[in-house]
Amino acid sequence: MEFSECKFLAVERDRCTVTVWLNRPETRNAFNPDLIAELAKVFSALASDEKLRVVFLRGRGEVFCAGADMNWMKGSLKLSATENLEDAKKLSAMLATVNEFPAPVIGLVQGVALGGGVGLVSVCDHIVAESKTVFGLTEVKVGLIPAVVGPFVISKIGLSQARSLFLSGERFGAVTALRIGLLHEMVEGEAGLEAAQKKWVEIFQKAAPGAVRTAKKYLRNWPAPPADINNRAAELMAQLRTGAEAQAGFTAFLEKRRPPWAE
Repeated sequence: MEFSECKFLAVERDRCTVTVWLNRPETRNAFNPDLIAELAKVFSALASDEKLRVVFLRGRGEVFCAGADMNWMKGSLKLSATENLEDAKKLSAMLATVNEFPAPVIGLVQGVALGGGVGLVSVCDHIVAESKTVFGLTEVKVGLIPAVVGPFVISKIGLSQARSLFLSGERFGAVTALRIGLLHEMVEGEAGLEAAQKKWVEIFQKAAPGAVRTAKKYLRNWPAPPADINNRAAELMAQLRTGAEAQAGFTAFLEKRRPPWAE
């Protein structure tokens, strides 16, 4: 894949490091099918580059990733159960591709990370976030749950924290994200993110690349998850999307009014 062909990603290479930018700042880098497909293709292509030491995942503009694109959400109301299942599987497969990437992936996060944005955070090996960043698994507020991102988020923060955050849908700040293990470092402003990126380039220049990749593979397989967990998550999301509650919740959200259960 020629990275210049990407419409919604910008890929920058500097010797043995690559920075992948979510490049839809006008939509707060929200997911749509094309962005999901490009992320899957780029990380799949980069996976074969054994000279690559580290990949940085960032978002252009003021927001890292605000979750699902509103037009995508609106379109999902009209999809059949089968189409919704395929849609959900593509998101799950993309997250798995990033999660299983052989070299280290470091997320540099600012502004907001919601829903699928938290999913992206969860499949990174190390996360640095600007101190004012807001996170949230807000799906229950539109009649869904974080089903597709769930396996990756739970693996990152544990079942106890997931039981609190999945059920409430409440947003939380970087201090809380640091406490529960969603992120690893908190910095101040864009300058802090740039300094962190430089620091981690230097760290991985000193680490034996083969050992790093072996360590990542070792950790990824510990403990082994149920073989069908991602498929079951995608099936559940498709079922919820076509249900009455999610249909009503999406419609209310798009029309900027309260959903029926909030009346």
